[in-house]
Amino acid sequence: MESLIKQLVKLALEEDLGTRGDVTSKATIPAAGRIHAQITTKQPGTMAGLQIVKEVYRQIDPLVTVNAYINDGDHVKAGQVICDVIGAGRTVLTGERVALNFLQRLSGIASLTSQFVEAVAGTDAVILDTRKTTPGWRVLEKYAVRMGGGANHRMGLYDMVLIKDNHIDAAGGITAAVTAVRIDLETRSLPIEIEVRTIAELQTALICRVNRILLDNMTLADLKRAVKITAGHVPLEASGNMTLERVRAVAETGVNYIGVGALTHSAPALDLSMRLIPIGRKG
Repeated sequence: MESLIKQLVKLALEEDLGTRGDVTSKATIPAAGRIHAQITTKQPGTMAGLQIVKEVYRQIDPLVTVNAYINDGDHVKAGQVICDVIGAGRTVLTGERVALNFLQRLSGIASLTSQFVEAVAGTDAVILDTRKTTPGWRVLEKYAVRMGGGANHRMGLYDMVLIKDNHIDAAGGITAAVTAVRIDLETRSLPIEIEVRTIAELQTALICRVNRILLDNMTLADLKRAVKITAGHVPLEASGNMTLERVRAVAETGVNYIGVGALTHSAPALDLSMRLIPIGRKG
């Protein structure tokens, strides 16, 4: 992840600075001026991405000091100080927006994940992410899910076989699709998950002895029936239109996993800000 962070920060800074740099800070702040800034929360949430803030300032000006008061995965209150940023005024303000953009996005994912995890507390269900991520940011966003207490599904198309409805239709059925995967040299050593839409498809999938079965957009009644039929022989994942209002009822059906695309495709950014304080004061 460290290498990816460096690449993404480099791209973000190039995007923001262009060929002229931060013209406003250069015009308004003396070159020798030093400032003490603090990143603070405007709302409660769960933090993720503090190491990226440090990388932003490392690339802009290694002499800028970033002192974090919390760790990724920590829950924070509104108005809480997250970190100090101390250094040349021009460079501190130059990095402000890029640092906040990363931190707000990842902390928003961690915060929403934490809400889903809390909603199913006391059940055995594990909250999973999906591949519905921002292109190029997947490793970071899946890291944020973990910081919020969730777990990661497959990273990409290469590390797990997930036979979905289109694969099944194209292959000529569930049995044909699973058989093809087991014959293929590249896939036969990988775990296999198969998506089913009905109880009849579930019963076919059980005969195929796959590693996990995804129950797509099933009603609560069908989820309960699927859990009873499976009787613990194969882990079950429920997926489709998962909301905070519904997820508890889904977890109580007895499924093992709940896939939530919203964790990464719809998480609102956690509201953060940077403010200046007098040098030497802790805020």
